[in-house]
Amino acid sequence: MNVAGLRTLPSPYSVQETIDRLTNLLRSKGIKIFARIDQAAEAQAAGLSMRPTELLIFGDPKTGTPLMNEYPSLAVDLPLKALAWEAADSKVYLSFNSAEYLIERHHLAGEPFKPLEALFARATE
Repeated sequence: MNVAGLRTLPSPYSVQETIDRLTNLLRSKGIKIFARIDQAAEAQAAGLSMRPTELLIFGDPKTGTPLMNEYPSLAVDLPLKALAWEAADSKVYLSFNSAEYLIERHHLAGEPFKPLEALFARATE
């Protein structure tokens, strides 16, 4: 899968386990979980089918608020999101906006999101 600005990591875990692992890692760093959306369950509730897919919405208001004050357009991408999904071949992936993409898109100084990429990698190892 090649989508501009999106990083996708393979996960040896199920979609649910991948999001569980990421949730635990984020919480261990004091990062707030705003929502967890089981998109496959929502599809099923609407009478449709979808492979397992879960979206996690998370962030740290103490970090994000000053950034949004300085770079107002960043609010379109905050809180951050991570998507665990199962492909047609039953392999599971974790996708998220890359730190480089967010930096370039919003002309940010520094690399405020780079440390999160290590957590995404840990969730899938």
